[in-house]
Amino acid sequence: MASSMVRSSFLRTALRARNGASSSTVPKRNFASSSGHHDDAYETAKWEKITYLGIASCTALAFYILSKGHPHHEEPPAYPYLHVRNKEFPWGPDGLFEVKHHDH
Repeated sequence: MASSMVRSSFLRTALRARNGASSSTVPKRNFASSSGHHDDAYETAKWEKITYLGIASCTALAFYILSKGHPHHEEPPAYPYLHVRNKEFPWGPDGLFEVKHHDH
């Protein structure tokens, strides 16, 4: 274990002397995408602004549409052939989602 540490220290010193670097800092690795860091920050800021603008405009549109209300239609005429039932439903005399008041 100690010999491997000495060996790695020796190799680091030899490589530093060979490259002419006298500092003990590790050289920075440059990736191909690291040069576009400024562009990434600009795109992120742009899309953040677009998102906030979209949220604000959708909220305003929803308030406008919901504030207008909706038209109320008249009750359709009670035709005798509608809702013909020959047998009672298991849950009662009305349909599952119908609410009617019966006189008992």
